Amino acid sequence: MWPKALSGGRRRDVADLKKGARITGNTRDKLAADLKKKYEKGASIRALAESTGRSYGFVHRVLSESGVQLRGRGGATRVKKK
Repeated sequence: MWPKALSGGRRRDVADLKKGARITGNTRDKLAADLKKKYEKGASIRALAESTGRSYGFVHRVLSESGVQLRGRGGATRVKKK
C-alpha cells in the first residue's frame, strides 16, 4: 500500500478495494489496522489515500476512528505579533 516510489514500483491494494465501494466489517477493520501501522511508520495520509485508491477524507476518518494520534501539518508555525 505504499506509493510506487516507496514500494519498489509495485502497488498493493488491500483486499482489492473497488473505488467508491462501501467498506464495512472485517474488511474495514483490516484496512484500518494496515493504514494505522503504515501511518505510524511515517506514511502521509495523502500517500495512503493514493495507494489505496480512497480519498484523503476517508483515510483521515479511518485513522481517527482507529485512535491514531494524527501528526501536525508541519512547516513553520506563526508567532502572534503583539
